[in-house]
Amino acid sequence: MEDYYAEHLAAEKLHRCYEIAPPRVQQYLRAELEFALKFIRSGDAVLDLGCGYGRTLPDLAARAGSVTAVDNAPASVALARETTAGLASVEIVEMDAAKLRFLDNAFDVVLCLQNGISAFHRDPTTIMREALRVCRPGGLALFSTYAERFWPQRLEWFELQVEAGLLGEIDRERTSNGFIACKDGFTATTFTPDQFRSLAADLPAALTLTEVDGSSLFCILRRSGPE
Repeated sequence: MEDYYAEHLAAEKLHRCYEIAPPRVQQYLRAELEFALKFIRSGDAVLDLGCGYGRTLPDLAARAGSVTAVDNAPASVALARETTAGLASVEIVEMDAAKLRFLDNAFDVVLCLQNGISAFHRDPTTIMREALRVCRPGGLALFSTYAERFWPQRLEWFELQVEAGLLGEIDRERTSNGFIACKDGFTATTFTPDQFRSLAADLPAALTLTEVDGSSLFCILRRSGPE
């Protein structure tokens, strides 16, 4: 289901998913964000793809010069604006991450965290190309997915979401090896290091892969060209 999050798991429901996350998942979320923040300098223009209800935006705003955030769910955009009320450096726009309406070279850092490259259900290479297009030469685009060894903790978190009525029953026959499917149409996968290398092979960027906290895998692309 292409727009499952926008249609079924936006705003307060998405917020609830994070509220019920067990301690190890909370650790993963903190570690992922803290790693991403290391790449942001004061004064940077940052683009956040798939901001949801705005969970990470206050932390990004505290670090960057300006933060532009996009999400394709109107309800999530509305809640994110409430979450960041009073933060003048944050702008939130309803937009598809695969069809960005920004000029070339507009941002210093582009972030696609929390496995957004899977959750968006768009062609991942298109998302990467768009992120690099709007990133200045020498700038960075960061994409995170789940680390392979985090599978048991990730599956537990999704099981809790099912128990809370946020997702449909997990389809056990289809769910394994990083891929989660629910009987209501929800699906989510992950990307391996080799898959990231393949996706980035023809992109105008230098690739770095880093595992963080034993829970997330980061694909870091530095756009080619003079800074």
